Order: sequence, then C-alpha cells, then structure tokens
Amino acid sequence: MAFRPPAVLRPKVAAPIVIAIVIIIVLATAGVTLYVNFLFYREVHYSSVYSTIIRTKILLFFIGGSLLAITTGVNAVLAYRLRPPFRPVSLEQQNLDRYRVVVQPYLVPILIAFTGLVGIIAGISASHHWQTWQLWRHATSFGAKDPQFNRDVGYYAFIYPFRRFVLGLLFQAVLLSTIVAAVVHYLFGGIRLQTPGDKAVPAAKAHLSVLLGLLLLLKAWAYYLDRYGLNFSHRGFVDTGASYTDIHVVLPAKLILLVVSVLCAVLFFVNARLRGWTLPAISVGLLLFASVVIGGIVPAIYQHFSVKPNEAQKEAPYISRNITATQDAYKITQGDKGDVTIAGYPTNNPQVSQVTKDTGTVPNARLLDPNVVGSAFEGLQQLKNYYGFAQDLDVDRYTNGSQTQEYVVGARDVNIGGLDSSQRNWINTHLVYTHGQGFVAAPTNQVDSVGRPVFDSDVGGSTDVQSRVYFGEKSPTYSVVHTKQSEVDGPDPSQKNSYDGKGGVGIGSFFRKTIFALKFKDTNLLLSSALTSQSKILYYRDPRTRVQKVAPWLTVDNDPYPAVVGGRLVYILDGYTTSDAYPYSARTSLASATTDTTGRAQSGQVNYIRNSVKATVDAGDGTVTLYAWDDTDAVLKAWESVFPGTVKPKDQIPTELMQHFRYPEDLFKVQRDLLTRYYVTDPQTFYQQNQFWSVPSDPSVGQNGPPLPPYYVLSQVPGQASTQFNLTSTLTALQRPNATAYMSIASGTAPGLDTQSEYGHITLLELTDEPNGPGQVQSNFNSFPAFSQQRTLLSSAGSTVTDGNLLALPVGGQLLWVEPIYVTGSGAQIPSLKYILVSYGGGTQVGFAPDYKTALSDALNGTSTGVSQIVSQTPPTGTPSPGASPSVTPTPTASAPSTTPASGTVEQQLQQLLQQQSEINQKLDQLLAELASKSAKPSPTAKPSG
Repeated sequence: MAFRPPAVLRPKVAAPIVIAIVIIIVLATAGVTLYVNFLFYREVHYSSVYSTIIRTKILLFFIGGSLLAITTGVNAVLAYRLRPPFRPVSLEQQNLDRYRVVVQPYLVPILIAFTGLVGIIAGISASHHWQTWQLWRHATSFGAKDPQFNRDVGYYAFIYPFRRFVLGLLFQAVLLSTIVAAVVHYLFGGIRLQTPGDKAVPAAKAHLSVLLGLLLLLKAWAYYLDRYGLNFSHRGFVDTGASYTDIHVVLPAKLILLVVSVLCAVLFFVNARLRGWTLPAISVGLLLFASVVIGGIVPAIYQHFSVKPNEAQKEAPYISRNITATQDAYKITQGDKGDVTIAGYPTNNPQVSQVTKDTGTVPNARLLDPNVVGSAFEGLQQLKNYYGFAQDLDVDRYTNGSQTQEYVVGARDVNIGGLDSSQRNWINTHLVYTHGQGFVAAPTNQVDSVGRPVFDSDVGGSTDVQSRVYFGEKSPTYSVVHTKQSEVDGPDPSQKNSYDGKGGVGIGSFFRKTIFALKFKDTNLLLSSALTSQSKILYYRDPRTRVQKVAPWLTVDNDPYPAVVGGRLVYILDGYTTSDAYPYSARTSLASATTDTTGRAQSGQVNYIRNSVKATVDAGDGTVTLYAWDDTDAVLKAWESVFPGTVKPKDQIPTELMQHFRYPEDLFKVQRDLLTRYYVTDPQTFYQQNQFWSVPSDPSVGQNGPPLPPYYVLSQVPGQASTQFNLTSTLTALQRPNATAYMSIASGTAPGLDTQSEYGHITLLELTDEPNGPGQVQSNFNSFPAFSQQRTLLSSAGSTVTDGNLLALPVGGQLLWVEPIYVTGSGAQIPSLKYILVSYGGGTQVGFAPDYKTALSDALNGTSTGVSQIVSQTPPTGTPSPGASPSVTPTPTASAPSTTPASGTVEQQLQQLLQQQSEINQKLDQLLAELASKSAKPSPTAKPSG
C-alpha cells in the first residue's frame, strides 16, 4: 500500500483547535500571575488585601457580566418568540430568508456564544471598578459640605461615582438589548424596512417601545445626577465648580430635561399598547429639541451676553467657593488655625549684622547637592563593580544629643548592570550577586581637603547595623537564595553569606519552579541543579513597587529614601490618598505639578490629596509596614474599613522612625503650584490675576526649562522658634524673574528639634521689595568676572564645571543665595566641590571663593566679623561625629603641585595656567586612586551584621 501523508486539518477542525490553544494560553498566563501574586501577598502578610481585591473583582465580574448577558439574551429570545408566523412575500424577505436558513439550525449556540462574549467583556469592564464599589460600601463623612446642595463631600467622593457606574452599566444593558432585539426582529420579519405597509408588527413595536422607554428613564436619572455634577463644571472663570450660568440656567435646564425625559418615557410605555410611532417620534423630537436648546444653546447665549460683560461681579461668589474648596482639599488654608501662615518680609532693609550672628540657618547651608555628588558616592563608596547607588541620592538628618546634622544618604545596592561581560551568566546574576551592603552618609556642609564628601561611619548611632540590601531601588528583577551557590557578601569576593531573612517565596518544588519559570520566562529556574528544596526566590523588590502592591489604593511618592532605624536599614516612603471628586476644588495634573529637573513625576489628575500614610520597607527582609499619618483623612478611614488591620495606628510609630519622617516632595510641589494662585483669597483680586506668582525654572538648565526643585535644608525661617528641617522653594512674579515669595514647610518630627504640631505647616514670606529671583542671581554669578574666567580656564583644560543647588536662605531681612560649584577633571569621573558662590540682598556683590567662609565674607562686602564664629573653616580631622560643626575646607589647589604666578603675554599666561590645571588634575587622580585603595572594605559605613 502506498504511503499517504496525513491530511491537512480542515478549517472547520483547525479553527476550534486554534481557539482552544489561545484560550489555554490566556488562562495559563492569568493563572500564573494570580498564583505568583498570591504567594507574594502571603509572604508579606497582606493576603487579606489580595483576597479582598480578587473577591470584589469576581463579584463585579459576575454582576456586570450577568446583567448584560441575561438582559441581551432574554430580549433576543423574546424578540424571536414575538416573530410573526407569516411574512409577506417581498424581495426584502426573500433576501433575509437566505440568512434565516443559515442561522436557524444554530440559534442556541449562537445565542450562548454571543451572550457569553458580551458577559465576559462587560464583566471585565465592571471588575476594573472594584475601588468604586468598595468606597461606596465603606463611605465615610468628610465633615464638610458643598456650598450648593449642602451635601457632605463624602457623597461626591464615594456615593456619586458609584451611582454613575451603576447608571452606565444599566444604560449599556438596555441599549445593547434594544439593538439586539431590533436585529432579531428585523432578521425574522418583525421589522420590514423595505416592505410596503407597516414597518413593524405590533409585537415588535411594543417590545422596542418598552426598551426605549427604559432608556429614557435612565436618561432622566442621568439628568438628576448631572445636577450634582455641576460642582465639577469647567464652564466658569475657575477651572472647577458650578458657575453663575450653571446655577441660574443649566441647573433649571437639567430639571426641565429630567421632567421631559420622564414624560417621553411614559409616552413610549403608552405606545406599547397603542402600537404606533407618532407619540414616540414626537417625544424623541421634543427631548432632542429641549436638550439642544435648553441644555446647550441657551446657556451659551446667556454666558456670552449676560455673564461675560459682568463676569468679575457675577462670578465672584463662585470664585470664592473655588478658593475655599481648593484650600481645604489641598491643606493650604490660611488663618490662625490654618495650614499656611503668610507674613511680609521687608527685603528692602537687609541687616548684615543679623547674618553674621545667625546660627540657625547660615552655618547649615547645604553644599552637597544630592543630584550631583552621586558620582562621588559611586567613585568613592562603590567598592566593587557589582555595587551601586540609586540615581538620585537623598537628604535626611541624624541627631547626636542636641546636635542635628543634615546628610546626603544612599544605600549601596547590588548593581547587576555593573558586571563585566565575562561575569554575566545566569548563576552570577541571579544566585551569586544577590544583594548590596551598606548605608553611606555624608554631611551636607562638609568636604575633605580635595572637595569630596566626608563619609560618616557612625550615622544611626551604631556601627552594628543590619545593612544588607536585598530589597532596594537597584535590586534585580529576581534572585534565588539558599542555593548550592554562595552569595558574595562584600567587596572581597571571598566574603560569603547565606540569606537569613524571612522574606522570599519557597521555590523548592517542581511545581513552583515551573510557575516561576513561566512568570519570568526563564527555563534556568526549572533546569538548574543549583536550586535546593530550601531555595527561596525574591521578587517585587523595589520598595515603591512593594508598597504599591500591598496598598493599591495609595499613590506612592516617587522618592523612597533609606534610613537606619533600630539597627536596621529601611526605606521610608510617603503614601497619598487622592480623589478627583471634591466639589469646587481645582483639578491638578500631577504630571505637570511634580515634573522638575530631578526627572521624577507622578501621573493622573486629582483635586484632593493627603499624605495619609507613612510606609517602610525593610531592606534586609522586605517587610512592608504601613502607618496612619493623617488619621483625620476620610479617604484613609474608608480604606482602613475596606482592609482592616493593614494600616497601623499613628501611636504605634516608633519614635526613632518618626525622627526620619520628612515632608514629601511630590505633595510640596503640588501645594507650591497651587499657592502661586490660591494664596489670594479676595475673589476680585483672584479674577484680575495680577497678584499671581509662578514657580521659577531651574536656572541651571535655562530660562524655559523644568521648574526649580525644592530643597531640604536645616534652617530657622522667620517665625520658627528653633532650627527646623525645612523643605523650601522660592516663587517669582508672574511672567517676571523677580522673587516674590519664599515658601517653607516644616518637614521634621524629631523630638527636641521639631514638634509634630509644626510638621507640615507652610510659611509664605512675601518679599515686599521683589529682589532678584533665581534666574537673575544665576546670571549675576555667571557674569562675575573671577568665576567666568575660572570656568573658561577649567573648560579649556577639559574639565567639566557643574552648578550645584542654588539655595535661597532668608536671613537678616533678605535672601542669602548659596551655590556650590563642582569640577570634574578630564581624567576623573568624580566631581569635587571647588568653589562657593554667595550673594546677599538685591545687589550685585558676589562672594566667590574656595570655601564658604571667605565667599560669605566677600558677599557681605568684606564683613568677616562674626562670620568666623558661625562658620568654621577648620578642615575636619578623621571622621566627624553627626554633630560636628560645619566646615568647608580650602580647595585642593592649596596643596596641589606648586604653581607660580603666570607671566608674559596673555597667550603665554593662558598656556601656563592650562599647564598648571593639567598638573592639578593629575594630582587629583593620584589622590583618588590612593583613596580608593584604602577603601577596599565597607567602612566607613554602617557595618552589616547577621
């Protein structure tokens, strides 16, 4: 017998097989994700969060899916049963007979498949509203009411969105049922578009009339809800809130349209018995006419001809509502018990004598810019290529006794990207180099003799700190611990470690290996013989990701920062509860408000925000802990009710941890952006907009660059009783470069330094004389002859000159501007603090020197009396304690290769100076190499312990 090749599968057979394979792949992928997430939540002890979310999504899936599937299915069956027994002979019906012949044998499978598909799509869509459902079920009171309808804000935040969701779901169900019913009626002769006589049989007319009547009743409910939606209107002068036209024209129009919709619905129900089309046609025309004329044309005409010519007067009450609501929603209220204190600051009368006596602000000027000295941390504290630091370092403070010092801090995390190509294999990247090690801190106002950070090994009060970083900002996607391979545990590859933390998920079984191999698309997890029955896999390791997963109802700040607390290294994060449903409050684009030169930005739109939660992630074992911070927040209370026991009360926050809390930058940026307008409380002045301010651009990147980022500084702002850890920023006049205000928020909570009652309080100093703003000060610095010449010489020699943070400090009735200048040699990758630029007041006097003391004295017109007492110029010896007095030592040019004054022609002098600069760079590289060789161990940083 001749061999016959296997027949090719017929399309009728192949299609179901392909569909089945696709379904299996989709279900398997979803199953793997669900199971991996379940294991993660169980690992971090937040299983109740995941189970609540899954249960809610399943419930909504079945409610939404069943509603649409059942309503469309029932109406399709009803339309089929109401088909006429006899159909007239016509060309239209003859053409339809072809389709009826094809469809008739498969009516039940088609119905099941169609309603099933509708149900799945609707169910998936409904499940995405799980937060809306839960907030509705656990709604709480805000304790504040909207000014128009006198309803609690909680109605708009929790109840109103849910009713809109239900309305949309019902509208979809009835509309889709109407369409399906009409199609079935047409297919089986109930509707005859091209046949002479009646276009629809009485049964089809009655069926469709009832469905259209239901649609109109739902439209009436929509008009009812639209009345409350006017609280979020964009029609008026302000961007959010019912305007004069909304209240006096649109609101009555909504009531009229509601009544018209109900009447039209009644006419459709009546038509179910009369079975004609005259009444429905009249009612629909009436509703369309009313909605266009009353709902659209009349308000537009009234707005243009009546309101616009008198807008300032007519909109004044509604502008006032917007101001009040916005200040409440963003915690920027004014008054004795408010969140903002506004005070005049007469900058036209600077007091130099006060500057030389100031001990709360001037000595603490931040000279290390965390966005610049990252390279110095990498070069001096990286130790090995498999370690690294986060792209942006952080600023924190530590207290030793009564002395508090501000530090630039960073965690030495594992950096798989730094491995050489010869080191990159699966075992090394996932089993050997699993974690970082060490917490590195440097005082913000000290450098060593070559302008590099001075690293402090005593930060945290102990050198015996658990500082292994298994869960950090640079951690790999996953690592496997407890394997046959030893983990490298230090700069010396012979140092080994075995993970002893409680984090991680067991991966010893074949089933678990298979699951995670599918999850990470990595067969090595399944095939490697290095894994044992005790192996654990660490994943979801970024601190922000971990907090976001255990609290998906939070918006997590973009800047986690490490701290040593209780002998352990932890990351601290800020969590925000937000809403976009606070009546009359201005909407804010988080992306626009939080974007600056740091490169970090949030997303979404809100008109209410609270820093309601402080969270920590243990760098060693990944433990996530949530603490209530703003326990008066209604949104937080609602979510605590949804997920009971997941957020610890505020009184359980350890004192040592609280000392490292700081006011979050993202929230500050949002409030700063709003206060440029909403510090104005008079409606008429607000309307004129001539008193508005603006957030200045960062002068280091140009006039039209991103906004200037805020800065953490230890300072004593006028009105504060003692030195505080403040988050600060200058504000400029609208469309002008002059400084108009200085904004400061008390950011610390350390006992003996700050009090919790002061935390988060905003101080706005109005600069009455409008002195130079950041751009003007930077321009003065850049054009200062000594600095300009030096920058040119350094750039000509191949060095890179970088401007550090431009600090504004309110001292002695004026602003003291301080900017560190960093130089990176052509042969080096580490920036050194070489010069300090200082300016005081509105004049052009600039202090430019290798050290802070001299630059400050020069800026004060040579006034050195008192400066020496508050600013020490003595170079630090050894390792300073956290409370050491601030100092900036002379630039290393003082001890660099000997130089002689340049002489000869201009060209010869330039050549001599360039040669001297080259020798200095060579000396710097030599010193750097020596320093790196002495740093072949984790010291000076917190030492790890088991």
